[in-house]
Amino acid sequence: MGSPELVIICHGFRSSKDRIPMVNLAAAFEKEGISAFRFDFAGNGESEGTFQYGNYRREADDLRAVVKHFQGEKRCIVAIIGHSKGGNAVLLYASWYNDIQTVVNIAGRYNLKRGIEGRLGKDFQKNIEQNGYIDVKNRRGKIEYRVTKESLMDRLATDTHAACQSIHPSCRVLTVHGTLDEFVPVEDAMEFAKYIPNHKLQIVEGADHEYTSYQEELASIVLDFVMASLYKDKCVSKTSLSGSKTDKLIDSRL
Repeated sequence: MGSPELVIICHGFRSSKDRIPMVNLAAAFEKEGISAFRFDFAGNGESEGTFQYGNYRREADDLRAVVKHFQGEKRCIVAIIGHSKGGNAVLLYASWYNDIQTVVNIAGRYNLKRGIEGRLGKDFQKNIEQNGYIDVKNRRGKIEYRVTKESLMDRLATDTHAACQSIHPSCRVLTVHGTLDEFVPVEDAMEFAKYIPNHKLQIVEGADHEYTSYQEELASIVLDFVMASLYKDKCVSKTSLSGSKTDKLIDSRL
């Protein structure tokens, strides 16, 4: 077993735990002596099950099972980190439970009604009512995944606004978003900042959804925030934080 301190990292929409942002984040924590556990939600990456377009609650439940597993092993979970749809999962988790005091949302979507038409087509509501599903195809006409009426309704019924307001003030939340995000507009990050009680917003100028040219900056921002939170929680000793960059971080509303 590695370090008793652990971060849990969740991937984004239809992606794998082995996507570059997740791998680089894990490596950054491991350099600081903190273990990182990356996992795929059910139906994504290497995990079993069928991919669902919505199912935000199920993914928060998946995260709960992972947290409970490591708590049972007496590990100190210092943060949960999610990218894209994974960002929504960690925030939804934080709104239900108050057992993880540091949460990082990277490029999560605040307005879940936005972006649907771009993926499912202008007449998506009419089509899904008629057929019960919509097959999403790539540019070559190959079906990539199926969106069922049930999973679409789950997405539309997920109240991000209420979830944000339900997060306990003792939970420190960081939202990181790139100004050139091609999937989730940076305005969504501003909404998280308005409604999450204990929140820090970090906008990365020029970064896209995957932080393609900003991997090092993303890792530094997330690492600084988590390490500063560790120092406050006294989950690890001062000596174990030596060499970290906690002096560069200024939290809002702490």
